[in-house]
Amino acid sequence: MLEKLKSKSYSFNILCSLTVLAVPTVIEEIMSTLLQYIDTAMVGNLGENATASVSVTTTVNWLVGSVPSAIGIAAVAIISRAVGEKDCEQSKKASSQIFLLSVAAGVILTVLCLALSPLIPVWMGAEEEIQKTASLYFSIISLPMVFRVINISFGACLRATKNTKTPMIITLFENALNIVLNYILIYKAGLGVIGAGIGSAVSFTVSGIAMYAAYRKNVYLRFKYRSLSFDKTVLSQCFKTGLPVLLTHCASCMGYVVFAGLVSSMGTTTFAAHSIAVSAEQIFYIAGYGFRSATSTMIGISIGEKNQRKFRAVQKTSILITVLMMFLSGAALYCTSFGIMNLLTSSEKVAVLGSQMLKLVAFSEPFFGLMIVLEGIYYGLGKTKYVFITETASMWLIRIIFTFLCVKIFRTGLYEIWLCMIADNIFKAVLLAIPFIFKRIKFPIDNPVGKGAENDNREQGI
Repeated sequence: MLEKLKSKSYSFNILCSLTVLAVPTVIEEIMSTLLQYIDTAMVGNLGENATASVSVTTTVNWLVGSVPSAIGIAAVAIISRAVGEKDCEQSKKASSQIFLLSVAAGVILTVLCLALSPLIPVWMGAEEEIQKTASLYFSIISLPMVFRVINISFGACLRATKNTKTPMIITLFENALNIVLNYILIYKAGLGVIGAGIGSAVSFTVSGIAMYAAYRKNVYLRFKYRSLSFDKTVLSQCFKTGLPVLLTHCASCMGYVVFAGLVSSMGTTTFAAHSIAVSAEQIFYIAGYGFRSATSTMIGISIGEKNQRKFRAVQKTSILITVLMMFLSGAALYCTSFGIMNLLTSSEKVAVLGSQMLKLVAFSEPFFGLMIVLEGIYYGLGKTKYVFITETASMWLIRIIFTFLCVKIFRTGLYEIWLCMIADNIFKAVLLAIPFIFKRIKFPIDNPVGKGAENDNREQGI
């Protein structure tokens, strides 16, 4: 009886730790999404050409953002283990390599983006009348690329040390500043799309500087500049973990482009319903991504502590809480689907069709949550190759091929297209879960602690 009570208490402590880490990230993502909607609406008030000038390079921006995201995931896997070991020297060494990678990536991406900015709108099929404006907008937001990379990768480093509040505050300030600058530069100064680009560039710069300042204050991350040099061992770990993540993002991004292209060929009303419904769904799965980030950190820390008990408890608790949250989120999405679509479009036909899609996808939200949290576990372990293989295969062999058949061969409607999308998410969840079902995910330490009463007191302070 006493053992059961201890086990329940320990699981509750794990849940509390995950929640404390996840909530700031969830708030950050929700507010960022809402502010992005406002930002898009502000540009949208300038007309269709303005909206097209800004949105035509969105996919390229996603690809660019994949680089710092991959660096960030590598940082979490390495630094969180050092934090678990309470090895400041190792975490500082990893921090210095993340710094070098971030600056190098920022410089390279800046050069590439500025050099290609005149060509990207053409490649993306933009109409000739907006190509110059779209190119200039993309150039402006690419100028502070070093700060953009620092903002994402250093934010991940801070989360790896269990500091999720600071990145949340900085990101919220960045988005709020962007809204204010957009209002001043777009409407008051009359700069239109260019003003929107300047506002974003200034916001990126300020947030990057703030994130760097927070990064330098952290005891686990504050390295000495005089000892700054490339470390082959740590860099090798970064590339081993981060490269598959980068490839995953690239494959997924290209898949989304092809998928959207197939849906757009089905007509304006159908594509509008699809696009708005996809945007509306985003806010309902943000909580899952918040817990994914917390799970990655906790998994890394448990490995660093050589604590097998915590490692197993984090897995079970994070999976249960994320799937439960996504079940409730799916129920909320089902009940509010038409109301949300009505807020986002004035077309009743689009609202009705979009709400039908949201009701359909609501039933798959728990599977989507399972997929998200399993990704977090793999990222915390540094096992990113399997995620790359799974996500790439599912995207192209399930979503893209079957959507192509539905659109081009069988000429079906949007309902069947969303079934393909749902099948893709469920297939990913199942593939990611298989190693857990067959107990192929092993604790990566030969002599784990956390077994026996002598460790119980230490483990309570998770």
